[in-house]
Amino acid sequence: MAVTQSRDNRTIIAGADLSASQFIFVSLDAAAAAVATGAGAAAFGLLEVGAGTGKACTVTKTGKVMVACGGTVTVGGNVAASDAGSAVDAAVGDVILGVAYEAGVNKQVIAIELSDAGNIQA
Repeated sequence: MAVTQSRDNRTIIAGADLSASQFIFVSLDAAAAAVATGAGAAAFGLLEVGAGTGKACTVTKTGKVMVACGGTVTVGGNVAASDAGSAVDAAVGDVILGVAYEAGVNKQVIAIELSDAGNIQA
């Protein structure tokens, strides 16, 4: 069951319209604003509460979080970002963003342990 636990949150300005987004990986753009993370890229954190462009959103840096799947995720496996910032199994060369507590498929919300390890690649 996907739950959130022991989070470390930040308030960040949205650099794009994230008002319809939740539980996706986000990165910081050149203005230090939150945008969806690209496929296999490093993330600043996970979007908990989205917002419109220029508005404040809530981003989690560490902890057990819920994430939307953009494909197959294997329980116990390393997780990376898809092209839309959702979670997928990490492939060779992807930045590892967390470890899955449960298996998931496209559009399912699952629990992962969000990694704040920087740029560790699979």
